[in-house]
Amino acid sequence: MRRVVITGLGPITSVGIGKEDYWTSLVHGKSGISNITNFDTEDYVTIIGSEVKNFKPEKYMNKKEAKRMDRFAQFAVAGTALALEDSKLDLDDIDKNRVGVILGSGVGGIETLESEHTKLMERGPHRVSPFFIPMMISNMGPGQVTMTYGFKGPSFTITTACASGNHAIGESFRMIKSGVSDIIITGGSEAAVSPIAVAGFCTMKALSKRNEEPERASRHFDKERDGFVIGEGAGILVLEELQHALKRDAHIYGEVIGYGATSDAYHVTTPDPEAEGAANAMGLAIDEGNIDYESVDYINAHGTGTYYNDRLETLAIKKVFGDHAYKLKVSSTKSMVGHLLGAAAGVEAIATILSMEKGIIPPTINLENKDPECDLDYVPNKAIVQDVNYALSNSLGFGGHNASILFKKYSDE
Repeated sequence: MRRVVITGLGPITSVGIGKEDYWTSLVHGKSGISNITNFDTEDYVTIIGSEVKNFKPEKYMNKKEAKRMDRFAQFAVAGTALALEDSKLDLDDIDKNRVGVILGSGVGGIETLESEHTKLMERGPHRVSPFFIPMMISNMGPGQVTMTYGFKGPSFTITTACASGNHAIGESFRMIKSGVSDIIITGGSEAAVSPIAVAGFCTMKALSKRNEEPERASRHFDKERDGFVIGEGAGILVLEELQHALKRDAHIYGEVIGYGATSDAYHVTTPDPEAEGAANAMGLAIDEGNIDYESVDYINAHGTGTYYNDRLETLAIKKVFGDHAYKLKVSSTKSMVGHLLGAAAGVEAIATILSMEKGIIPPTINLENKDPECDLDYVPNKAIVQDVNYALSNSLGFGGHNASILFKKYSDE
């Protein structure tokens, strides 16, 4: 069976655009959370978010085309540009029929939907943009990438709420492994720091209300956590078949060796109280990777900072690993970049891969008063130096969707 490696990384986050800035911020525990500037938050219970404030789409694409894309699609194209540049792929020397694009997005073009609906209500149907539909639909993330670069392999969007990005990475891994494609651009893209999305999460009481201290609001596994902080951005990876990568002497960051996907079949928003779905997803990924459970060194947790998720993900880890759960390291990089919904797994996969390559585990910042039910080693507040040979990245989405990816430090064995 073919091996699948990672050869390019393209993060776009509130703490950094590009792998160097992103990684440096994570290692130093930098928060990208501040007051929302995208819209007027006067009447909102939560007024904080994790916005990409220095993003200039014209750096990555034609200005005219950028105006015809929703922000989430701009992020997808820009993240792909960064990942391809990082991969050093010669686009004139590859078979583009063997290159696919599979991305996750939880809500697609929600900003476009809002703005055009306002036009409809205030000015009538004839003022709705003819670009509304192709800007809004969620498949336009990968669609715009394929049109920008001429990639003609499989191309589609996966939408499984906050698990979207991990499902995209996992399905891309399977397609390369089985021989469908040689290269797949994957990960996730999201731009949902918008009035209606924030209002919806506020009325669900899902968001942190720690407005007076935004940088300390994202408090994962802390007993004073009060919800997640919404974010935006993209995390794009280049997955490549090993021999294809070796033939062009590519830099290999790591290897994907396992993928587990399960469903809770329990509740629309609340995880299974027995954490069976999350535990089974991790177990399936480890079993496909054909390693001992004790070999896992690090888990980049879904870790949202909500009461149920942090407690039940902790329970799932204990169910899977037993005593080893207390020996491995767990951290939530959402504590710094917020929750990017369908793009979360993309940026978290990049963090996990870099932790293996660099031998540094990023921290969970703002963990000051550990919840007694969250009693694992969450790498509180400061990064640590440690070899990471095998690592899991977890994503758990509304609707009971669970996805876990197992990464391995690359070796030629």
